[in-house]
Amino acid sequence: MSHLSKKSGSKIAIIGAGSVGASIAYAASIKQLASELVIIDVNAEKAVGEAMDINHGLPFLGQMEIKAGDYSDVADCDVIVITAGIPRKPGETRLDLAKKNVALGKTITESIMKHYNGGVILVVSNPVDVMTYMISKWSGLPKGMVIGSGTVLDSARFRYLLSEKLDVDVRNVHGYMIGEHGDSQFPAWSATNIAGLEIDEYCATAGITFTEEEKTEIIESTKKAGAEIIKRKGATFYGVAIAVNTICESILKGASTVRTVGTVLNGEYGETDVVVNVPSIISKNGVERVLEIDLTDNEKELMKASANAVRSIINEVKDL
Repeated sequence: MSHLSKKSGSKIAIIGAGSVGASIAYAASIKQLASELVIIDVNAEKAVGEAMDINHGLPFLGQMEIKAGDYSDVADCDVIVITAGIPRKPGETRLDLAKKNVALGKTITESIMKHYNGGVILVVSNPVDVMTYMISKWSGLPKGMVIGSGTVLDSARFRYLLSEKLDVDVRNVHGYMIGEHGDSQFPAWSATNIAGLEIDEYCATAGITFTEEEKTEIIESTKKAGAEIIKRKGATFYGVAIAVNTICESILKGASTVRTVGTVLNGEYGETDVVVNVPSIISKNGVERVLEIDLTDNEKELMKASANAVRSIINEVKDL
């Protein structure tokens, strides 16, 4: 048993045993993230099967209690991860998807709150920004206790593509995709650096040419990455599972990690009563603080457009 598990007796519930939920549970077992992990799904047999499958690998990993359960098991959780949702069908708009998943999200939230006695709710289900906003409202929890996985994976994809282009270890590439987890997201170039050097400065010292055209290509590749994976294998789940595990780890350890997650903003970046993803400090109580990085005038405009894109869908579904 890991030192963290013994010390804190940490507990995670994952709602939804589909590819994303199961991959999060599997990644958590490899990382020995908590002492107890409960998988909850409307298809109880699927949840049992996933728990059994992961348990059989534990002799090579360490001691964890991994089981299928029901909503009563969200009691005493440090983190409650919501992955359940209906996937987008070909030809469906994001609004169609939002309407279906918001209805499902309401049922899930009501079921959680019957047994809730603490812990951070981490929303992964899409459209994640809209779902995070609605679940924040329905749960009535304090600001920051409901967070969306947002653009954490998008930011990782952005860093990976930059590291490939600039031929530098990805751990030395710092950068954020911010705004909506969707088409209107954009990179905060003003906060992107390689080991403290601005991108253009780094390129100059390393003798690398990095044109505006190539920058645009990286932004487009970042935005389209999910669709490209779906085209090839039908769904994305490994990348998001690892991203979600890093968020859970920050919460369990109270690590004060900076991640581009979503919470309901209250004036930050000039936005109120909407969820967009911006660098935020994550610790034991979810988002402890939203960091307001200095955006250029152009980035401020992009942020406004992104917030409005999310807001327009919230307005369509908030009375459902």
